[in-house]
Amino acid sequence: MRRLLLACLASLLLYAAVFGLALDRPLSLGQPRAQLDAKIARGRTIEGPKLVIIAGSNGPYSHRCETIEPILGIPCVNAGVAVGIGLDYMFARWKPLLHQGDIVYLPLEEAQYTLPPAASRLGPDAAIMARHDWATLSALPPSRWAAAFFAFDLRAGIMSLIEIALVANGFHDPRTQATGTTNAWGDHVGHTVALSAPNIAMLATVSPVHATAGQVRTQAAARQLPEFLDWAARHQVRIVGGLPTGFADSPIPAETMAAIRALFESHGALFLDPPNHARYPRRAFFDTADHLNEPAQIAHSRMIAEALRSLLAPAIAAAESPPRP
Repeated sequence: MRRLLLACLASLLLYAAVFGLALDRPLSLGQPRAQLDAKIARGRTIEGPKLVIIAGSNGPYSHRCETIEPILGIPCVNAGVAVGIGLDYMFARWKPLLHQGDIVYLPLEEAQYTLPPAASRLGPDAAIMARHDWATLSALPPSRWAAAFFAFDLRAGIMSLIEIALVANGFHDPRTQATGTTNAWGDHVGHTVALSAPNIAMLATVSPVHATAGQVRTQAAARQLPEFLDWAARHQVRIVGGLPTGFADSPIPAETMAAIRALFESHGALFLDPPNHARYPRRAFFDTADHLNEPAQIAHSRMIAEALRSLLAPAIAAAESPPRP
C-alpha cells in the first residue's frame, strides 16, 4: 500500500512538473493569453476614468473602442477575448485596474449565460492559469485550483509537443490574413466584407441557439456576475449591461431578455437596450452570429457610444471635468 501511494504521489508530481513548468500550447492558448495581457497592459497605462468593454469575442469583433472613445471623450479598452474564458477569471484580472469613476460595459454573449459551473471552471483559462498565471488562480476559489491542476490530458500533452515544435521551426500563423488582427484599443480590425465573402453561404444556414430565462437565472454567470456587480457598487465603478449582436431574423426571446436585464438591474447596474436590440441582417456579419463585419462593427459602435453617452451623461461629465482642488 505504501509503495502504491508513493507511486501515485510521484505520478502527480511528474504531471504537475510537466504541464506546469515544461509543456505549453503557444498557438491554441498563446493567442488569447497574449491578447488578454495586451489589453490589461493598456488598461494599466490609463490614468483617470475609462470605459472597459468585457465580453467574449463579441466584444472585439462587434464593438470598436477606437470609434467609441472620441464620442464619449474618455479612454476605452476592448477587453473581450473569447466566450470560453471564464467570467470570474476576467473579473479577477480587471478588478485591480478598475477604480472610482470607471465604466464597464458588458454585452455578454448568450452562451456566457448558459455555461454550467463545471464547464466554466474548465475553460481555456484553467490551462492558462495553471501554466502562466498562478497569481490570479490563487485569488479564485479552491474549486478553480483543482480544475486548473487537472486541466491537462494525453491529448493536451501531444498537442503541446506539436505546437512547441511548430513555433520553434518558425511556423507562420495564418489567422491574421484570414480574419484580421487587433489594434491598440483591443478591437478586432481588418475583418472586412471581402474577407467575409467565403462565409456568406454558411451564415445563411446558421440557426442560433438562444439562452433560456432559466439558464440565465441558474448557470455560472448567475453567480459570477452578481458578485462582480456588488463589488463594483462598493468601489463606485459604474456597470452597464448590454446585449450581444445577433441576427435580426432570430431575436432573443422576450423572457430571456427580461431575465438578463433583471440580473443587472437587481444589483444596481444600468442596462442598455439599443433601438434595434443589437440585431442586424445576416449580411452584416463576418463568420458567426456574434461577429459583425468591420463596417457594421463601426456603425454599431457609434450607436452604442451615443446611447452610453445619453445613459451616463452625469458620470461622463464628471470624468471630463477637472478635479477640484
